[in-house]
Amino acid sequence: MALAEATPMNPRGERGSRVDEMSARGAPEDLPGAEVELTFENNQIASLVFGHYDQNLAHLERRLGVVVSPNGNHVTIKGPRETADQASRVLRTLYARAKTGAAVNLGEVDGAIEESNVQRSLFPSDNAGKTAFDAVVTRKRGPVRARNAAQDAYLRQLKRHELVLAEGPAGTGKTWLAVGHAVSLIEQGVVERMVLSRPAVEAGERLGFLPGDMREKVDPYLRPIYDALNDFMEPRHVERGLQTGMIEIAPLAFMRGRTLSNAVVLLDEAQNATSVQMKMFLTRLGEGSRMIITGDPSQIDLPPGQRSGLVEAVRLLSGVEGVGHARFEEGDVVRHELVRRIVIAYEEAARREREEREARLAGLPAPDAPAATLPAEGDADGLKRMLARERPR
Repeated sequence: MALAEATPMNPRGERGSRVDEMSARGAPEDLPGAEVELTFENNQIASLVFGHYDQNLAHLERRLGVVVSPNGNHVTIKGPRETADQASRVLRTLYARAKTGAAVNLGEVDGAIEESNVQRSLFPSDNAGKTAFDAVVTRKRGPVRARNAAQDAYLRQLKRHELVLAEGPAGTGKTWLAVGHAVSLIEQGVVERMVLSRPAVEAGERLGFLPGDMREKVDPYLRPIYDALNDFMEPRHVERGLQTGMIEIAPLAFMRGRTLSNAVVLLDEAQNATSVQMKMFLTRLGEGSRMIITGDPSQIDLPPGQRSGLVEAVRLLSGVEGVGHARFEEGDVVRHELVRRIVIAYEEAARREREEREARLAGLPAPDAPAATLPAEGDADGLKRMLARERPR
């Protein structure tokens, strides 16, 4: 049992009151800034919480705008009272998870921060009685907790509904969490097999005919799902499941006429499914089965003139009993901080283009451009003026 260190506030090093094996003290409320001190009991677990070269603490400082000073198993947090208390709660949460053997990385720090934001929300009606984000539990990884409110709502939709439509930008964890949920259903015995499907549509390139059998032909399209499977299952179990049929690869084009019973069915990149294909796929749902459909409406690779089956399904099935809908935004990207910025930049550019197009159709000036004071000249007139200026005298 580790003793508390001697500090100016505790000159004899006496152990104070502890919460979750840590002690916390704060400065008076009337000060402009607060100082919160934490003492972790286990130095080894504390080092896991701090991260390699204290990178987790540095990330916490950047996200919350506080100053975190570690000293052995002791941490001092300085900043505004509310923010310092929030940082203290985040470190306690990470310490409790590290004690269970869970990895503590930058993503887990972000997740704990988002979780604390929800817990201290001024309007917690939607989160009443909830102490932590939901999680997917598998044998290989243990509990994998949601990292933001959108992922938390997504996991709850997956557990509540037999059919879930998930749409949003890349990097939000739609497919990864869906695969984790599917693996957990198989390990719990809720379903007997997993069926993975994806439209065979290239992203702007024509790859031609691929050699091999059906699995070898569709493997390049399903590689992201394989990566997620290997995250949640041992590689030997994945290979055995593929050989025994517990894990089935079914191209979307070959799904017609089938009835999928006692299975969890995942359709990835559903924005590239046509309306006809989506209707056909949705009607494959059999008794005792679950169906998860994921996609990004902003990355449709269908030929011009074809409607996206995902966009149409979301519109038609909203409000239908038994159908869940999860929507992710640009701010929900968890893949990498730079990916989030890239997605936001593209979305802002698309928004400006829509506004300019609507302004042109309405005969109004562009939103960011000043109104023209002279009539615009044609290309021919402009060329004549340029030649006249450059003509030698």
